Amino acid sequence: MKASIHRPTYIEVDLSAISYNLGQVVAQLPAQTQVFAVVKANAYGHGVLPVAQTLLDQVDGFCVSNIDEALELRQAGIQKDILVLGVVPVQALPLALDENIILTITSQEWLEGVESSLLDGLRIHIKVDSGMGRLGFRDSGTINQVLSSLRFHSAKVEGIFTHFATADQADQAYFQGQLATFKQILSEIEELPELVHASNSATSIWHADTVFNMVRLGDILYGLNPSGRELALPFPIKPALKLVSELVQVKVLEGGSSIGYGATYTSSEEEIIATVPIGYADGLIRRMQNFQVLVEGHLCPIVGRVSMDQITIRLPKPYPLGTKVTLIGQDGATGISAQDWADYVGTINYEVVCLLSDRIPRFYK
Repeated sequence: MKASIHRPTYIEVDLSAISYNLGQVVAQLPAQTQVFAVVKANAYGHGVLPVAQTLLDQVDGFCVSNIDEALELRQAGIQKDILVLGVVPVQALPLALDENIILTITSQEWLEGVESSLLDGLRIHIKVDSGMGRLGFRDSGTINQVLSSLRFHSAKVEGIFTHFATADQADQAYFQGQLATFKQILSEIEELPELVHASNSATSIWHADTVFNMVRLGDILYGLNPSGRELALPFPIKPALKLVSELVQVKVLEGGSSIGYGATYTSSEEEIIATVPIGYADGLIRRMQNFQVLVEGHLCPIVGRVSMDQITIRLPKPYPLGTKVTLIGQDGATGISAQDWADYVGTINYEVVCLLSDRIPRFYK
């Protein structure tokens, strides 16, 4: 999808904030810890190539979800290590070999479907399912068998890792259980790979004592608290994303006027209503009806249903066409955050920023 560059709706990304946030986390980590920046899903909606290029000198590598995301980095000339966290189809292994991309192996069944010749020189990390219940091996015996086979066929097994389900929650019981499971499995591995990692953003922040020798930093890089509001951050971070648009029509509607699909809102008196060119096709989902946006520091409610391409808002007074509307970000003394969006619709800040579509152009400072 091409960005709609001639529409006055855009995202502004502060790359210096992302660099600052990374530095804030790294300052808390043990020396010599390898740092991989998680830039999957278009760097959580912030723009993968500008983000990756900004962080090149601060990280040891990048994590992505699939091999196409890895190839995008390679095609942009980025030569740092890239770890694919998801399962890569067997037919894509030649691409991984050609482009020096690190793959994750999660099951013996996947390995049995690979021609042995494709393993020679293939860089690999082993995924352990310590309690997430998704991808990964659940017992050390199978892992030892897989490691033996991989090394026999000259694969380069460089890492082993797991992923915690509740590291961003105040109740640590399940987290501690997963950590114990992972450590037990590690103790039973006959020859551990060099890199051992279990720390995503949340673990790196609130469980720094459990860091092994590599971390995977995602949500925190973008100025977002991985726990939402459940846990306080031990250091300041800077939000990196601002979402703005402008007023494209302003009109006075008499009392008793209905607005939008389904006529779900009817004015009780004469009201000033403005239209803003952003809608659910851009990631502002229909459940955002009655949420608020900022116009010259004033909170203005979204009235009527969110449409595919536009919303209507109620203004406190007339404003000229072209007046800026802030949907995420600061406007004067008042701000709206991605977390505010998440709270309103009952989700997490990760989802909010990842849903901001490619139709919205990104600009960088």
